Amino acid sequence: MNKDFLALSQFSKSELDAIFTLTRELKQKQKRGEEHHLLKGKTLAMIFEKSSTRTRVSFEVGMYQLGGHPLFISTKDSQMGRGEPIKDTARVMARYCDGVMIRTYGQEIVEEFARYSSVPIINGLTDLHHPCQIMADLFTVIEHRGSYEGLKIAWVGDGNNMANTWIEAAAIFGFDLTLACPKGYEPDAAAMQWALANATSSIVLTDDPQEAVKDADVVNTDVWASMGQEAEQNKREKDFAGYQLNEALLDLAKGNCMVLHCLPAHRGEEITDDVIEGPHSAVWDEAENRLHVQKAIMATLMG
Repeated sequence: MNKDFLALSQFSKSELDAIFTLTRELKQKQKRGEEHHLLKGKTLAMIFEKSSTRTRVSFEVGMYQLGGHPLFISTKDSQMGRGEPIKDTARVMARYCDGVMIRTYGQEIVEEFARYSSVPIINGLTDLHHPCQIMADLFTVIEHRGSYEGLKIAWVGDGNNMANTWIEAAAIFGFDLTLACPKGYEPDAAAMQWALANATSSIVLTDDPQEAVKDADVVNTDVWASMGQEAEQNKREKDFAGYQLNEALLDLAKGNCMVLHCLPAHRGEEITDDVIEGPHSAVWDEAENRLHVQKAIMATLMG
């Protein structure tokens, strides 16, 4: 198995399925109140260039539940914020810690960190990929549906890091994926090219949300302007008109469909309040499962 968790495309289906199996086991133990200190005495450095709620809390709590110690590091409060080379920081951190989670902007940052680090590096989010979140999303699908096999998953909105990672996941796991993105907001071309070259299932890109959602088992969306794109908010609101996940659009999906959103949600923009609070929403299970999936990832890489 790869030393690092930077993108789903680094792993085989069987390796990722093994993480789901461990996730289920760890979640059951946590619910029963059983101690599961698989990382007792170990330390995870958590480097944040992008602010966070769910990523920080889920990794901190997860590391604590595994018997280890999480260490929060903000780039603005460390030498990284003053221009220390990534390769220097990576090698020093590896001498102190047993693993490093990074939430940052450029994918090249986590890749360079991994290249120079002798301990596992976990991608907590970059502008290109969000692998921990998609693993949590898929585990939520497994919990609710028993499997991801044979499902149609729809993505409606920006071709962002979530869309890119869903594309990789579809190629690896073999479910059908249709993405509806406005023109000019398509997913990463390299991610799509890799997926189409490796997929055995259908991966379709359209600019029609109704086409994407029709007969979908799972409908997924995200904010229209991600962190760092706030200056584009007004333009994006105009460009994404018609891409709101509302009851009218959801009616085109299967009657028992699931709704996912990685949060934070801008209610009234990409998703309506009645949908996120409605009977199809699995958003809160999805948010909780970040904790359990990331514990399995840490235990697998750092154990």
